[in-house]
Amino acid sequence: MVAAVRSRISWVVVVPILALVVLIFAWGRDPAPLLVALIALVLGGAVLAAVHHAEVVAHRVGEPFGSLVLAVAVTVIEVALIITLMLSGGAETASLARDTVFAAVMITCNGIVGLSLLLGAIRHGVTLFNAEGSGAALATVATLATLSLVLPTLTTSRPGPEFSPAQLAFAAVASLVLYGAFVLTQTVRHRDFFLPVTSAGVVVEAEEHADPPTTRAALVSVVLLMVALVAVVGLAKVESPAIEGGIAAAGLPPSFVGVVIALLVLLPETLAASRNALRDRIQTSLNLALGSALASIGLTIPALAVVTIWIDVPLILGLGATQMVLLALTVVVGVLTIVPGRATRLQGAVHLVLLAAFIFLAINP
Repeated sequence: MVAAVRSRISWVVVVPILALVVLIFAWGRDPAPLLVALIALVLGGAVLAAVHHAEVVAHRVGEPFGSLVLAVAVTVIEVALIITLMLSGGAETASLARDTVFAAVMITCNGIVGLSLLLGAIRHGVTLFNAEGSGAALATVATLATLSLVLPTLTTSRPGPEFSPAQLAFAAVASLVLYGAFVLTQTVRHRDFFLPVTSAGVVVEAEEHADPPTTRAALVSVVLLMVALVAVVGLAKVESPAIEGGIAAAGLPPSFVGVVIALLVLLPETLAASRNALRDRIQTSLNLALGSALASIGLTIPALAVVTIWIDVPLILGLGATQMVLLALTVVVGVLTIVPGRATRLQGAVHLVLLAAFIFLAINP
């Protein structure tokens, strides 16, 4: 048992450092196909290591602060990757932010939510959660998505699905205000709305399965988490030409790059949410899913608004008709899932089918 624990600890310590070393040697080079495969393996390991260290920090600070740690960490990856690709890709990446953010919303609100509900219902029967907290999170996601992704298609100041500079500034400020208000509500004013509820109806104030890590262990995990995040962003940039080339060779639309990026950066959230669902902590899973959707929009749009001051590339944010239909259906189904405060396997299956529809239509628009 002790040996296994030591092995696990050494693994999550070594992988971020190894990933950073690989990044240093691979940066600015055109790796051969075999090296691309090896870098992909190291990248996956860095993502898993980031999951572990984010969960250590989350366990130390407790819920609901813990869910915010992983959500913000994943969003840092997403924002940095989008900006890096936009800087290197020029006008061809004008819709990358929209594709990635929309993919993140669909994956979190349908994929992570659906998988968590399905796993929780299979193991524990009917799953219970706080409708007040989850409903507030979903309402904020719907508002942010409409302001940032739907309105650009309908405004007339600029031709095409783009905001004018003033409109983009307003959307950025509104996103920050709403995200800040949600964080304040989740962590201070109404913290109890976001605490886990077991299938027996018991509100869980603290984790019962293990003692929180020491301050020293948490600080070490913070440092290794930062290292892992830097490595993930850098290695993803190194891998991006191979990803784009593979998507083109497969005959997929260029917009599918955004889906691949979102799937990559949301892997930690998916794993963490699934584990919590199996432990009868559906509320924590919903906190992770909806919190990631909020952070993905609420932090990405302001960051992009600032970056566009220095880079002269068009920023296409408006969704197409098919995407808007999927977004509207996701919000309606999400409301019907969350309002009762309980869910079964059916709700999980419905959300997963919506995710499958999104991916299918992204491949075959």
